[in-house]
Amino acid sequence: MRWYYGDMGPGWLGVLFMIITMVVFWGGLVTVGIVLVRQFRRGGGPRRESPTEILAARFARGEIDEEEYHKGRDALSH
Repeated sequence: MRWYYGDMGPGWLGVLFMIITMVVFWGGLVTVGIVLVRQFRRGGGPRRESPTEILAARFARGEIDEEEYHKGRDALSH
């Protein structure tokens, strides 16, 4: 019993289709693997700011004055 199309085999068009299909399949599989590895390396969600960084950002925006900034920084360091 023959699995090919007649005596000539699948033909050049069939071979070309198989090559393209294999490249797309393996390329997709590698891409999914890379995306998953990068996602797990990030360590989850976004990085949270430390209290000192929040205090400095508030001072930079002008929400607190210099005296409050220094008091807050001293309180956080102790």
